[in-house]
Amino acid sequence: MWVEQTQKGKYKFIERYTDRLTGKYRRVSVVLEKNTAQARKQAQAALTEKIRQAQSGEPEQMTLRELIEKYREEQKKTVKLSTYRRNYFFGESVKNVFGSDILINALTASYIREKIIALDHTPEHKNELIKRFKAVMRWGYRHDYVKDVSYLDKIERFKTDPRRARIEDKFLESSEVESLISAMNLPLWKLVTQILVLSGLRFGELAALKREEVDTGKRLIRVSATYDANNRIETTPKTADSKREVYMQDELLSAIRRAKAFMLSQQIASGRTTSLFLSDKNGDHINYYTYRKYFGETAKKALERDITPHILRHTHASLLMEQGIDIDTISRRLGHSDSRITKEIYLHVTEKLKEREQERLKELKIL
Repeated sequence: MWVEQTQKGKYKFIERYTDRLTGKYRRVSVVLEKNTAQARKQAQAALTEKIRQAQSGEPEQMTLRELIEKYREEQKKTVKLSTYRRNYFFGESVKNVFGSDILINALTASYIREKIIALDHTPEHKNELIKRFKAVMRWGYRHDYVKDVSYLDKIERFKTDPRRARIEDKFLESSEVESLISAMNLPLWKLVTQILVLSGLRFGELAALKREEVDTGKRLIRVSATYDANNRIETTPKTADSKREVYMQDELLSAIRRAKAFMLSQQIASGRTTSLFLSDKNGDHINYYTYRKYFGETAKKALERDITPHILRHTHASLLMEQGIDIDTISRRLGHSDSRITKEIYLHVTEKLKEREQERLKELKIL
């Protein structure tokens, strides 16, 4: 057994053994806080047990920290960087809440529930933590690290505030959109808001658009990439269906032309050119977090609502539905073949239109 110090100041105890199935050398390791005589004795016992389990084919007595590390190793190779980054931070939360050194095969539903209840978080955050924890444990089960995951079905989601779940809170009425845009005094962000609500594009898709991908002659926007603001890279769109062509109706075409004129004047003033359709004054990608902050503050003042830019995408679907556009056409325009939220909006708008029809018929005089 030998010891290596980690970058975080901990100690990794390592042992090598010969795999009885392949005859090749393999290594097992365990990380402890100290490198004392007692710690070395504890490490040796743990390594011996790991080797025994590896040779017998039994699931390894792995800690939650070790399982999450193995999960991340696979994620690095199989998911987008933005997804890996998001899951990385949730992995840290899982370790902090349930304990890094707890043995994964010792976990129970009551233990998990107790730890979750003790958190001073919203039900939505708790539910997300449960979701991520279950994903890691089920991954561990599929890779023979976890013996049994049947107890996961006993861990139920927490009830959320009904108001948060109301579909009405997920889009704006056309009058609200007009009020929001009228309240915006920064030309770039006003243009961004108009284009997003008229096209259904995600902010990252708009940020990644190149000038040659916006064809006003054919009235088409060709979406082929998205901008990952966290990692500052352009990457593939969210799903395969997200690569698409978005037709420009008259209102969108006008907004696109205004955006082109704005960019031309900005480039003349700054002396900087860019291949991007929209950019900041330096020719770089427009910043989502700056826009979200401005959008949220403006919406709070103009509409007295706490909302994020993603509501514009739902609003686009809602306004199209009110105009009689069918759900399949809308789904293709948004870049997905099947969407729960789109269907929820569709059902709500259908009910709203029915109410309007009934209201008009109520006072109708035929004779």
